[in-house]
Amino acid sequence: MNALVTGGAGFIGHNLVRELLSSGHDVVVLDSRISSSPLDDHEGARYVDGDVSDPPDIEGPFGIIFHLASVASPPKYLEDPIGTLRAGSEGTRQMLEWAERDSARFVFASTSEIYGDPLVHPQPETYLGNVDVTSSRACYDEAKRFGEAMTHAFHRKGRVPDTGVARIFNTYGPAMDPDDGRVITNFVMQALRGEPLTIYGDGSQTRSFCFVDDLVRGLILLGESSETAPINLGNPVEFTINELADLIAVTIADTGRRRLPLPESDPTRRRPDISRARDRLGWTPTTPLESGLVTTIDYLRAFVE
Repeated sequence: MNALVTGGAGFIGHNLVRELLSSGHDVVVLDSRISSSPLDDHEGARYVDGDVSDPPDIEGPFGIIFHLASVASPPKYLEDPIGTLRAGSEGTRQMLEWAERDSARFVFASTSEIYGDPLVHPQPETYLGNVDVTSSRACYDEAKRFGEAMTHAFHRKGRVPDTGVARIFNTYGPAMDPDDGRVITNFVMQALRGEPLTIYGDGSQTRSFCFVDDLVRGLILLGESSETAPINLGNPVEFTINELADLIAVTIADTGRRRLPLPESDPTRRRPDISRARDRLGWTPTTPLESGLVTTIDYLRAFVE
């Protein structure tokens, strides 16, 4: 099958393209290179530089489109909020029209951020969220919410009957940008450099960390399925930020901690209900944070040495 992966040069996209190639797919990657992985492109895939909001013409047809294109690093989407909103809105429309043209399955990479600072815990797909549209983070949250709405609209109108939506929770692993501003890369790079770990707030806020290989397996299962309802993909094991810092201290070194105020609209709790993924895709993550973290540290160590 011919597969188009938008954002395929980014962190999750890089890992997804690897697995698609290994499964025998012909893969084309469309990426603006705004937030590329530091790793080299995969041999065997065709890379096209371009913006999904105003895409170049790419020869198809494609049997499946994985639409991952969007910055996900908080410093980068805060730096370009309008571009982030355009990727989720105009970029998603453009890619849906490609899927319509090719009669392709369309898989939209959404995010747990659409739940905002949740009032329901853990978060099932039926939860409607608690997002502050006036906050600086809303550019990413609302771009993804709009992208989901656009995907469902094309599906309901029969223009793209075969759609899927993955709500991706915190993911980590090789191919991450070491300076992407997310908590695992922040902590690992600081510990490797002998710097104190920066903890925002009191560290009691929670996250659920999914190793990228598990996440990619879920995306591929979703792509191979006929599921059209949103599906959470994430690890349901919950850690406080303080617990993550303790694990980093044991795994690398205890370099101390410094505390800063909690950022605006930062979620206090985050854990997916993955019942739908288990029941409909047969998917559950299998990599414990302790072992996935070792692999990630080995990968990131090269950027310090």
